[in-house]
Amino acid sequence: MSEDFGPNFITLTDEDGNEFELEYIDALELDGQPYMAFFPAVEEDAAEEDLGLVILKSIMVDGEEQLSTLDSDEELNRVYDLFMEQLLADEEENS
Repeated sequence: MSEDFGPNFITLTDEDGNEFELEYIDALELDGQPYMAFFPAVEEDAAEEDLGLVILKSIMVDGEEQLSTLDSDEELNRVYDLFMEQLLADEEENS
């Protein structure tokens, strides 16, 4: 994704109606399943521990694409490792 136009932000609403703003970082596909990585939108007074990578998967629900949490820690760890490899490779290319 080109950063020529600046970062891309999305707002998600959880099951309890809470809204979260996330900055899109990257996407990948593993075993036919699309995944997307985000960072929480940064507020001036946000604590650094709140700035971890958020990984969600794209699923179809009633013909509509939705973002969902991952099903297991194993899936999360596997996808996280792939995103980190991809992000580090992109960083090295840009250095």
